[in-house]
Amino acid sequence: MSTRLEALPYRHVLTLPAEPSAVRMARETAEQALVEWGIGLRHPTVDPALLILAELVTNSVRHAAVLSPQVTVIYAAGSDCLALAVHDRHPYQPSLYGAVTGNGTGGLATVMELTLALGGTAVVRADADGGGKSVWITLPL
Repeated sequence: MSTRLEALPYRHVLTLPAEPSAVRMARETAEQALVEWGIGLRHPTVDPALLILAELVTNSVRHAAVLSPQVTVIYAAGSDCLALAVHDRHPYQPSLYGAVTGNGTGGLATVMELTLALGGTAVVRADADGGGKSVWITLPL
């Protein structure tokens, strides 16, 4: 996908406590942002994107909360692209593509299967200090 994330005209950032209610709040905020940005909730990319988002936030809450009391979700969109990122301050960087090629099941395998089926991309970006990371998913609209 050739769209540069910095060039996407719509962007929203949400920081939540790393607790189970963050999953619902992240999804509800995504739905509100998409509607405000003119991306209908019936668009074929939206349901898979919301599931991807829920899985990523769930992973942060389950696995990173011990070191990261907050999780930050970044939503961005343009006319042909939707991007989602989930950031936490746990240093572990999961192997996204390994979740598909290995015997991965559950969260990351689901994220990657949906992302690839939609023609999207996924990347883990480490924080500059190595103390956290963001998982970025970019999907075509």
